[in-house]
Order: sequence, then C-alpha cells, then structure tokens
Amino acid sequence: MKRLLAIVNPKSGTSKKNDIPEKIERKIAPLDMSLDVAFTEYAGHATELAKKAADDKYDIVLSVGGDGTCNEIAKALIHTDTALGIIPTGSGNGLARHLGIPIGVNAAIKSLFDAYHIVAVDYCEANGTPFFCTCGVGFDAQISEKFAASKTRGGLTYVIRSAEEYFKYKNEQYIIETADREIKEKAFIIACGNASQYGNNAYIAPYASMCDGLIDITIVRPFSFIEVLPMTVQLFTKTLNLNPNVKSFTSSGFKIIRENAGVMHIDGEPVNMPAEINIKCIHNGLRVMLPDIQAANEFEATLLGLLSNVFGIKIQKNI
Repeated sequence: MKRLLAIVNPKSGTSKKNDIPEKIERKIAPLDMSLDVAFTEYAGHATELAKKAADDKYDIVLSVGGDGTCNEIAKALIHTDTALGIIPTGSGNGLARHLGIPIGVNAAIKSLFDAYHIVAVDYCEANGTPFFCTCGVGFDAQISEKFAASKTRGGLTYVIRSAEEYFKYKNEQYIIETADREIKEKAFIIACGNASQYGNNAYIAPYASMCDGLIDITIVRPFSFIEVLPMTVQLFTKTLNLNPNVKSFTSSGFKIIRENAGVMHIDGEPVNMPAEINIKCIHNGLRVMLPDIQAANEFEATLLGLLSNVFGIKIQKNI
C-alpha cells in the first residue's frame, strides 16, 4: 500500500482547506493507498513535515498550497525516494501549471489519481538555496518584496504593485559569467528559469524544460513605458523571446555579479543575497507525481511542431 501525506497550508488561497483531505480520501478509497494529513503552522513547517515524511519512507507528499509551500516541501524531498504531488491553491501556482497539473482542487485531484506517473525532474540552487520554478534579480525581485509585504495576494495585487514601482525603479549593471562567456548588461530583469513561468501563465522562460539539466536565462533590457503593453502580451503568449529588448540562452551553471548586495526572488519569495550569486542546475534531483496526459502532450507537441514549421518560430512544450 502506498502511503501519502498531504501537507496543507491553511493560509494559501481558499479558506476551505479542511475539505481537501476529505476529497482526496474519497478519490483514493478504491486505490491501494492510505492518506495522512498535516497542517502547517508557521514558516518552514512544511519543510520539517516533508523531511520527516521522507525519513519515514512515505511514497508521496502532496503539497496543498501555492509555490511557496511547494518550495518548502520540495527542498526536503530532493534526492529521496519520496515524490512531490501538487494540489495547487496558491495565487500563481507556477510549478503546477508548468507540470500540467490543472488549477482547481477537484480537477487536480481527479487528474492526479485517475492515472499518474512519477518522473525525475531538475531543481536548481542560488548560493545553495534550492528553487524549482524561477529565481531572479532586478525589478521582479523588488516586486516580490513589495508583494510579500502586501496584506492581499493574487494577480491584481501583483499588477498594482508593479505599476506603482515601475517609474521608481533604477536599472542595474550586471555581469553574467558562464563556463565559456562573460556578458555585461544593464538590465531591468535577469530571470533564471528551471520551469517556464512565474505563475498565472506569465512565461518568462517559455522554452524552459525541467528535464534537460539546463537553466534558461532571460535578460530583459531597459525599455520605455510605451513598450510595456506589447511586452506584457508577449509574456502571456510565450513569445517574449521575440522582443528585441530580450536576450536568452541556457547554461547548467553560471554566476551573476551585480553592483551591490540586495534582494532576489526564489520561487517568488524575496531573499537577501550578496552581490555575487552562484546558480546551478541539479539534474533529475526531485521525483514528482504527474497526471498521465501523454496522449494530450503528444497531440500538443505535434501541433506546436506544425506551427513552428509554418511560421518559422521556435515553440516547444517540455516538462
């Protein structure tokens, strides 16, 4: 019998968290599975609970929360035999969206337990701190700090904070060092993508795969206010790479050197870091539970391949 632990963040998204374990219980009743439930009580508690679950040889730990909860749980499961499952209830849910897990409790539970498979995916580190979706410096890091201090969450709050800070923000000079090149850029954002998006289908690294051993680096150079709208459209349509103010490339490990120490975001959460940040990808370091959507993926891959050939644009869909 497979043993599952659902770690529930009661402060994430909907307030009806007590119903979710009951829904999971009903779904797995016909299956050879057992479920235990734990509710988080403070920051970092999910990591403690997940680490104990891995030590106790649970097969799967379900993250019931947003990307912050996923991060706390996943970093306790790296290099263990315990897999991460996600029931997304957060404001962005970037990791769940990238992995093809439906947004919505009922849909996520149905897709995961109707049929699933366990796959090994990459994770990354910034100065030793694990991340699973994205990390970055610049404007998005500053917004993550403002967003974390807000009393309200959600996409609207993020848009409001972004609009407030845009005219105040001063672009910085950066150096990016890889094994074979050094890039000097004055940048608005430098985003490092293990997964393709921040959340809410905002694709900062539209080609990113969690299975290739590489990090997608996206450099957004300074741009004028009149370019905000077209760039925003491109961000949400997986075409940001077509913008002339954007440069992107991949690397398994690199260094970002900025003028001063300060905030960066790790999976959307603000973290203070020194001026020099070492970032690396660890290949296949985390096991995750995914819906069995192979047929849908094959159809989508065929469609995207056809569009790529017709329009000459690189489009891809990768886990």
